[in-house]
Amino acid sequence: MTLVRQLLDQAARTPDGVALVSGNGTQLTYGELRRQVLAVRHGLLSAGLAEGDGVLFSVRPSPESLVLALGVVAAGGVVVFADPGAGPEMFTARLRLARPRWSAAESVLYAGSRLRIVRAYARRRGLLLPNLAELQIPGEDPMRHIHVGRRLPGVPRGSLSLADLLRGDAPEPSQDTDPDAPAAVIFTSGTTAAPRAVAHSQASLAAALGLFRDRMPLGPGDVVHTDQLMLGLPTLISGARWSMPPLFCSPADFARLMRERGATHTFCVPVHLAEILDAVPELPPSLRYVLLGAAPAPAGILKRATSATSAEVLSVYAMTEILPVAIASAEEKLAHTGSGAEGDLLGTPLPGVGARLADDGELLLSGPNLCRGYLGTEPFEELATGDLARLDDGRIVLTGRKKDMLIRGKFNLYPGLYEPSIAALPGVDEAAIVGVPDHETGDEEVVLAVTGTADPARLRRDLPAVIDHDALPDRVIVLDALPRSGRTRKLDRDRLRDLAARPARHPGTPG
Repeated sequence: MTLVRQLLDQAARTPDGVALVSGNGTQLTYGELRRQVLAVRHGLLSAGLAEGDGVLFSVRPSPESLVLALGVVAAGGVVVFADPGAGPEMFTARLRLARPRWSAAESVLYAGSRLRIVRAYARRRGLLLPNLAELQIPGEDPMRHIHVGRRLPGVPRGSLSLADLLRGDAPEPSQDTDPDAPAAVIFTSGTTAAPRAVAHSQASLAAALGLFRDRMPLGPGDVVHTDQLMLGLPTLISGARWSMPPLFCSPADFARLMRERGATHTFCVPVHLAEILDAVPELPPSLRYVLLGAAPAPAGILKRATSATSAEVLSVYAMTEILPVAIASAEEKLAHTGSGAEGDLLGTPLPGVGARLADDGELLLSGPNLCRGYLGTEPFEELATGDLARLDDGRIVLTGRKKDMLIRGKFNLYPGLYEPSIAALPGVDEAAIVGVPDHETGDEEVVLAVTGTADPARLRRDLPAVIDHDALPDRVIVLDALPRSGRTRKLDRDRLRDLAARPARHPGTPG
């Protein structure tokens, strides 16, 4: 059964139930969600969308973006998530690889990418917008367009309006699309010369959603507060309610909406949860699950979370190519760190997920939730993650990233092996180790950056008790915050390395 079919069937069972509450409080019932998805599907097929057509997707999280994306997939199209703010060279390289035949964007983005005054303003803000209205793939027919929102100057002539697609009812599809065909393309790490596009099918996405639902039960009456599609979809398939925060939501407002809407589940990036706990002393009593993901969860944040809520706090290990892989509770992770064991406990692989180690310790993963592969390359049945790990009684323990390895003489230093133990020391909130080239010796200076109230001198005295002698840093710096990038707020080691090379700027908040 396809992902879309699961959602349509659930919506047919509970048509009067509230499926989604938008950022501004507007409610969408399951019956109306079902009608809208089928209407978009019918309208796109009538307009000429063919099976396998890629649709470049530039619509921010909203009820409209959900309906449009599901309608595209229901029609047999492929949603291509290519961030238009990635820069012109990267955007062009991604476009060349994915070769979408359609573009779907908000009207304001079409206008902003075409009007000179808006483009100049965006450029001053560091955002180089491509001209979406004039996109053209060499050798292909002119690109078709769909706009979300009222028509503005700059929206291409002949563009389909989502509002028009939503009008009227549409027939039930006589048959579902191929569950193993590509349904979504998500770009991940890669260069402009070799962008990497992860292709998921409805089957792999449905398997991923099933794993989330098995570990974190969902059903009618539950309310999931998140802006993450991969948590919102299992919510809807389960008949629960998806509470979507506004696009620009402060930590205090995020917590307030959780309380007002009676959230039972929420998902946060660890650093975002820390900001929420800075704004409010306790999380709402209605919460049963707090899910953390997209970045490692330091011991300090896990301790704060378990003190601020009676909900089960869970940490998810996942990759764009295969999600989720393992889910560990805060208690398990803290017990592992407190025992003095090295590395970051990720948990036991979820049912159906295969995990084994290559000869060099790299973690290899497989399972029904694994993507089809990367566009432009041969499909694969096993993913080489780039993560180094060990298996302790079947549990995955992350010991580092291959690309983050530092060389100190004959000693190979993997930051991920030691950072969790350092972050568990008194006064340390977060810890990160980077190497700064030493041009005199040709080796790397090992710099430990921490946040919190720890005194560097005391920290140096405590470190030998928790990490290997050869891993002790040459220098310790204290920052107000570690540099982060992207929507997932992942640690930006390149920026941290740059900061560490200029000690005169410390302490301070990375710019």
